[in-house]
Amino acid sequence: MQSPNRYRRFADISTSERILNTVFLLTIGLAYIMALINMYYTHQGRDGKPGLSIEDIVIMYHGSSKQTRLGSAITGIMEPNLKYKNDKDVILKWIHDGADKPGYDQDIAPILNRDCVHCHTPSINPSLPDLSNYAGVAEVARAGGATLPALVRVSHIHLFGIAFILFFIGKIFLLCDMNIYVKRVAVVIPFVAMLLDVLSWFVTKNIAQFAYVVVLSGALMGLSMGVQILLSIQQMWFFRKN
Repeated sequence: MQSPNRYRRFADISTSERILNTVFLLTIGLAYIMALINMYYTHQGRDGKPGLSIEDIVIMYHGSSKQTRLGSAITGIMEPNLKYKNDKDVILKWIHDGADKPGYDQDIAPILNRDCVHCHTPSINPSLPDLSNYAGVAEVARAGGATLPALVRVSHIHLFGIAFILFFIGKIFLLCDMNIYVKRVAVVIPFVAMLLDVLSWFVTKNIAQFAYVVVLSGALMGLSMGVQILLSIQQMWFFRKN
């Protein structure tokens, strides 16, 4: 029987539990890489240039003084998705003329329903603007970044989902044999980074320079989560305490 003064470590778990923990951590790691790739393709090109930049993040949350989000998208990353190239001019003219509902019903809805709605629907991808109705299109057809309701919707999904993932990763990481104070700090860092990341979305909506905090906090969360995954796997299979 274990001594009451001894904490459980990886040396105490069975091979089956090690296999279960390992495949879980590897799957989460792969899922995070896929999430990064999805984030790149979702947000890159908003400034009309290939690749993901700080300006793309600013346009996403704060908006652009030169172009609306919809205008930036169809002149950048989303332009290849338009079946007919002259549809871009139709949409830009509609935006320039005030983005009214009659023009949307007559000219814009058929284009978006044909080329965009298969991805830009909340039930399919809640992180993307909703282009399935006039209200959603109007949000991105006028100057300004993400709306407050949109940020609230995405942030609550983000917080619920990521918090569960970080909890299970941290629960496994606590079985590592290392300084207890290092572990306590290590399991808290990704949660703090996640909260800072989400809060910085709302601040960036009003202060464009805060886009750097969005990038740095997101990077810190990913890095700290990756360290926990790698250290846990290393100690499960390769670490032997003298």
